[in-house]
Amino acid sequence: MPPSVPPGEQLIVRGAWVLTMGPDGAIENGAVHIEGGGITSVGPYRVLRRQHPDVAVVGDEHSIVLPGLINAHTHLSEALVPGMGSELSLYEWGERLVTPVSRNLTAEMAREGTILKAAEMIRSGITFVNDMFVHSNPGTRASLGVVEGLAEVGLRGAVSFGAEDALGDTSSTPPMAVEEVLEEHHDLAAAAQESGLGFRYGIGTLLGQSEELLEAGAAACRENGWGVHTHLSEVREEVVHSSLRWGRRPVSQAAHLGFLDVPLLAAHAIWVTQEDIDILAGARAGIAHNPVANMILGSGVCPLARLQAAGLEVGIGTDGAASNDSQNMLEAVKMAALLQKVHELDPAVISAKTVLQMATIGGARLLGVDGQVGSLEAGKRADVVLLRGTVELAAVHDPYQQVVYCAGPASVSDVWVEGRRVLAGRFLTTIDEAAQIARGRSLARAVVREAGLAGVHSFL
Repeated sequence: MPPSVPPGEQLIVRGAWVLTMGPDGAIENGAVHIEGGGITSVGPYRVLRRQHPDVAVVGDEHSIVLPGLINAHTHLSEALVPGMGSELSLYEWGERLVTPVSRNLTAEMAREGTILKAAEMIRSGITFVNDMFVHSNPGTRASLGVVEGLAEVGLRGAVSFGAEDALGDTSSTPPMAVEEVLEEHHDLAAAAQESGLGFRYGIGTLLGQSEELLEAGAAACRENGWGVHTHLSEVREEVVHSSLRWGRRPVSQAAHLGFLDVPLLAAHAIWVTQEDIDILAGARAGIAHNPVANMILGSGVCPLARLQAAGLEVGIGTDGAASNDSQNMLEAVKMAALLQKVHELDPAVISAKTVLQMATIGGARLLGVDGQVGSLEAGKRADVVLLRGTVELAAVHDPYQQVVYCAGPASVSDVWVEGRRVLAGRFLTTIDEAAQIARGRSLARAVVREAGLAGVHSFL
């Protein structure tokens, strides 16, 4: 069973290094004081210890302390189908795996899958997840299960419903009616607000929606002040089909529809021209870079240098469990750096510190929560990660490089969300992990069977 941990501990979290990812930079032999769910002070350990002599200390002179990582883009709708489509291109993957699964997802599957994958996220230092739940199962309101799951685990996040109603020949099931799609968006927004989560209007892809739903969605965003979470220019085929359907590339079509008139977060942005980048920058849009999924699906390489040079905020996402196929944020951070280096044939093209900024304060700015999380600063919420006690941390020379290139989930010892320790000494505190794994296995078998994929070990 999970260990018993007070919901809002008063603690000093110390380390050989505190990587604040804020104005104070890296503090050697530093510490963070947590109280009442917030950060009260950050500074040298000796100073904080003198100020709070009776407060318990977690960590030691060999640990590394950093802000909770921000997973800028994933699909918890894929929680139960990892490891099935790694030899498929994006369009094949969508037609042969994701679409049949999405027709059979339920709110129970959403809830239990979310808890399962949230546990995996926490183990790699994630404290905030931006999810898009993609389903096409009428009458289920399946996306609302994500809210229940995140609340159960105690993970911070933002949610969206990635609806698509124009799947063409990829589905024999009639699409959800536009009215039902909009009702689910409203219900999800209300549930998110009640649970203290963020909400964005989800668009699976522009090409996956009818003209009626696109226009209705744009109007709903204007009326309700909703931001948008979508995919843009992920693969070349998307650009081609957009040009054939509308005479515009995906970015220009999003602008034409009015989705750039509200805060927009676009996943991928791989096949973008300089004109596309300028349009996105002019709208102050944000980009979620998903290097592992982009490599698995053979989609291409995100032009990070050009995006950042234009002033675009770029965060890092794991992407979904059917296209990554894990929720290991530390792996995604490392791959974000390595992919740029090998693509540009330049080891100096991006630094470890820059990549870690993308995964922390950059992701927080991308999602509009940088006033609360993303860096370790007094007054912010206590979303904190402690790395300690493993061979990966035996010799720490440059702490930024140590985190980006050396650390893995085994190094993540303790994680706090809003001052609540959800991982304590590598044990999850809010759920029974073994029981959750058992529930996940049962539901995974069920959804694969119902999607007609039982017994499929390879799509080749």
